[in-house]
Amino acid sequence: MEGEQAVAVSEERRASRRAGRGTRLVRALDQRLPVSAAGREFLRKAFPDHWSFLLGELALYSLLVLVLTGVWLTFFFRPDMTERPYTGTYLPLHGTMTTEAYASVLRISFDVRAGLLMRQTHHWAALVFIGAIGVHLLRIFFTGAFRRPREVNWTVGVTLFLLSLLEGFCGYSLPDDLLSGTGLRTAQGIVLSIPVVGTYLSFFVFGGQFPGHAIIPRLYVAHILLVPGLLLALLGVHLTYVVVHKHTQWARPGHTNRNVIGKPLFPQYTAKSVGLFFVLAGVLTLMGGLLQINPIWAFGPYRADQVSVDSQPDWYVGYLEGALRLMPGWETDFAGHTVIWDVLLPGVLLPTLFFVVLYGYPFFERWLTGPAPEHHLCDRPRNQPTRTALGAAGVAAYGVLLMAGGQDVLAYRFDLPMDYVTRWFRALLFVVPFLTYHAVKRACLGLQAADRRRLLDGEATGEVRRTAGGGYEEAHTLLPRAEAYRILVREVPRPRAEGTEVWRWFHRHRLRNALSRWYFARSVEMPATPWERRRVAAVRAAPGEVPEEES
Repeated sequence: MEGEQAVAVSEERRASRRAGRGTRLVRALDQRLPVSAAGREFLRKAFPDHWSFLLGELALYSLLVLVLTGVWLTFFFRPDMTERPYTGTYLPLHGTMTTEAYASVLRISFDVRAGLLMRQTHHWAALVFIGAIGVHLLRIFFTGAFRRPREVNWTVGVTLFLLSLLEGFCGYSLPDDLLSGTGLRTAQGIVLSIPVVGTYLSFFVFGGQFPGHAIIPRLYVAHILLVPGLLLALLGVHLTYVVVHKHTQWARPGHTNRNVIGKPLFPQYTAKSVGLFFVLAGVLTLMGGLLQINPIWAFGPYRADQVSVDSQPDWYVGYLEGALRLMPGWETDFAGHTVIWDVLLPGVLLPTLFFVVLYGYPFFERWLTGPAPEHHLCDRPRNQPTRTALGAAGVAAYGVLLMAGGQDVLAYRFDLPMDYVTRWFRALLFVVPFLTYHAVKRACLGLQAADRRRLLDGEATGEVRRTAGGGYEEAHTLLPRAEAYRILVREVPRPRAEGTEVWRWFHRHRLRNALSRWYFARSVEMPATPWERRRVAAVRAAPGEVPEEES
C-alpha cells in the first residue's frame, strides 16, 4: 500500500510540474503576444440589439453556405469546352453535341447523389448573398452610417458588392447552357462597344473569336480562386474596420455618440448569431430542395445561332438587361471608329456611373455639410428627407429597369405590342423616380410634422372627454421618455453659406452653397426646452469632446 501511495504521489508531482511548465509557457507567450487580454476585450465587444444590424450577417452566412456547397460542386464540375455527343441519363438530349462543362452539370443534377440539391442551394445562396449585401448597403445609406469615420469602410463594402456581382456572373455562366451563353454573348457585345479597345478586350477575354474554347476555364478560375480570394480578403478588412470603429446604434435612452450599448459578443450575441446561421442554412437547403431554379436541361446546350425564348438574367443584372432593351438605336462614326451608343451608354457608362455615385456619395455629403465630428448614432430616414428621397428614387429607377428587362414577357402575357411596352417603360424610367423623390420627401417631412405634434400634444389614449364648454376632445398623455428621446436626438445640419459675406466682391462656393440649401433647407423644427437642447447636444457630442453639461 505504501509503495502504491508513493507512486501516486510521484505521478501527481510530475503532472503538477508539467502543468506548471505549461502555465509558464502560456504566460511567457502572453507577455510577448498579449492574446488573452485582446481576446477578452474582443469577446466583450458590444453589439447593438436591433434587427437591421443582422443584414450584414445574412450576407456573411450566405457566403459561408456558398463556400461549403461550392467546394462540394468543384469535385464534379469539369470546366472544359470540348464538344462530344451527350450519352448521359437525360434521354431527351441523347446524341446532342454538348460541351464537357454542360454535360458535367447534367451529371451533377441527375447522377450524383444530392447533386441537384447542392447545385440549387448554391444558386439560391448566391441570390440571397448579393441581395443581403444590397439591402445592407441601403440600410447604411438611409441611416447615414457611411459618415465619418466610416467612409473607407463604405468604399470597402461597395467593392464587396461589385465583386459579388462579378462572382455571381462568373458562376451563372459556367454551365454553358443556352441561357448563360446568351448572357455571355450580351457581355461580349458590351465589351465590343467600348471605343478603340473593345475588339482587343474581347479577343483577350475570350481567347479569340466568340465563343472560343477558353472562356469557361477562365471564368472557372476567376469563380473559385481569384474573386473569392479578393472577397475574403476584403471581408476581413471590412470586419476589422467594424471592430476598430465600433458599431453604430439607434438613439435610445443611455445611447450616446460616445458609447456602444448592446449584448457582448460572447456568449449572448454568439448564440443568436449561430442560431441565425443554422436558420438561414436550413431555409436555403429547403429552397434548394423544393424550389426549382436554373433547369439547364430545359434550355439545352449553348449554340451561337440560337437564343432561348424569354431569356432573363438573374435579378442583380436585370437592370442592365432592361437598360439595353430601352435604349434607342444610336451609333456614330468618329475618326474611322464606329461608336455604338445604344450599347455603350446602358452597358458601360450606366454601371460605371452607378458605382462612381456609390463610391463618392459619402464625400459628396461631407462636401455639403463641411467638417463634421464622428457620427456613431444612426439617422432616422425621415430626419434626412433629401437623402432618403434620393435613395428611394434610385431604388425606383432600378425597379423600372428590372421590369423593362422582361418587356417581351410582359408584352406576350398581356397581349400588347412590343413597341408600345418599350415606349411606356422609357417614359416610366423618368417619371417614376421623379414622382418617388417628391413623394418620399413629402412623406419624410410629414412624418417629422407628426413627431412634432406628438411632442406637443402627447400620445392619444383612445378616450374622448367632454370639455367645460360642452364640446368633446380626445385625451392625450405624455410621450414615453424613450420615444421623446428617439425623436429629439437627431442631427439637423444647416445649409452652408461660406464666402457669401456682404463685404466680398466675389461670392465664393456658390454651387456648393446652392446644393447645400437644396439638401438641408427643408426640415421641421422640434419643440424643445433649452435644457432639452443642451441634453441633445451632450448626447450627440463626438468622442473626445466635452459635452456642454459636463464642461
